Parts: sequence; structure tokens; C-alpha cells
Amino acid sequence: MGTRWVDSPVGGLRIHTSAGLVTAIDFDAEPVGRPEPDALLDQAELQLAEYFAKERTEFDLPLAKDGTEFQVKVWNQLRKIGYGQTVSYGDVAKTLGYDAGISRAVGVANGANPIPIVVPCHRVVGADGSLTGYSGGIERKQILLTLESPGLF
Repeated sequence: MGTRWVDSPVGGLRIHTSAGLVTAIDFDAEPVGRPEPDALLDQAELQLAEYFAKERTEFDLPLAKDGTEFQVKVWNQLRKIGYGQTVSYGDVAKTLGYDAGISRAVGVANGANPIPIVVPCHRVVGADGSLTGYSGGIERKQILLTLESPGLF
């Protein structure tokens, strides 16, 4: 089990790993101690740095899937949303074979995502395109979406 603090355009992040998997990324983290030597934490830190430098559009990290069956389905679908794209909660529901009416349940699963940025829950917006809810705050969601905006490469 390891942890690493990294600085980013959305503030301090703490990466958590266990059993060879990234288990969580926390927002609003404060630096604590010295970085632990750990290959997976090094890789996660590097991939996040590349993402924020606009050198990476997809993450290739082993991820824990600690959630309900429905949450894991939603999180897997989030990883299929392309860089710079957004979809609505209803779109996610329909893609998974559910009625768009369960968009609230998709929103709850989205909000429970323990590995934000890597599992791009920031790419899910309201049906009208509004930036509804984000566990890291709407300001962070806007920063991430702006970072991914087409034409900014």
C-alpha cells in the first residue's frame, strides 16, 4: 500500500495504491513526508503530469474496481468517453442499456468514482450541457474540461 502527493493545475492530489492497483486519487491533498519509492506511484505521477502537460489523452494504469456492480459498469463506461468529449448522465445510462431515466443513479455512481481524472467522471455533464456536480467541485471540472478543449494542443 502506497501513497504519493503530486501538485497539479487542480491542486494537490494524493494517489493511493494497493496490491499493484491504483485505488484512489484524492483532491485537496497536502504534501506529507518524502515520496515513497514505488514503480506504480512513479507511473501514475508521470501519466498525470503528461495529462496536465497535454501530452497524454488516455491513461494506462491498473485500476482497482472497488464498488458495486452498477458502479463498476458506470466507471468502465466513463473510461470510454474520449478526451475532449462530454456526454450526459442519460447518455451513459442508455449506452449501458438502461433507460435514460436512471440518469440520477448514474450521477450517484459517477460521484462515487474513487479515481477521478484517470476515470474521467469530469466528462459527464447535465442533459443541457451544464456542469452539474463534481466530487472535486465545479471549478475543477471546468479546469479539466478546458484543458481537454479541442484546438488547445
